[in-house]
Amino acid sequence: MDDKAGMAIALQEAKTSYSEGGIPIGAALFSKEGTLLGRGHNMRVQFGSPIHHGETTALQNSGRLPASAYKGSTMYTTLSPCDMCTGACLLYGIARVVIGENKTFLGGESYLRRRGVEVVVLDDAECRELMERFIQEKPELWNEDIGVTERVYSKEP
Repeated sequence: MDDKAGMAIALQEAKTSYSEGGIPIGAALFSKEGTLLGRGHNMRVQFGSPIHHGETTALQNSGRLPASAYKGSTMYTTLSPCDMCTGACLLYGIARVVIGENKTFLGGESYLRRRGVEVVVLDDAECRELMERFIQEKPELWNEDIGVTERVYSKEP
């Protein structure tokens, strides 16, 4: 599978999420033979779910597959994967993770590499611009998605 073509599918998913009022992160999972196993986008807003990130939704949309189906597979994701999505890639033995951009968020890339996963960062301007636009428009929703909590400061002891 050509990395630009795989990323184009993930980016299409991210744009779909954005148009639905969701968080614009998309993903696509391909077998080592280049067959699309599943694709998806962040559905936290749409489903009211804490776990439906782009990568986990792509895995869910792959359906129930034997472990051998993931051997040598590639996950395309528009944004550096968070800890949860990093763990999902490791759990299912995904061999390559191709990332659209990691400037707006840097996830578990170094951990993936330490665990033997090939990580490719495309530094795609369109992925980055979409994410930057979303973060500027909805910073509270973005912070919620990445697990940032607001601190409440009190002057009282």
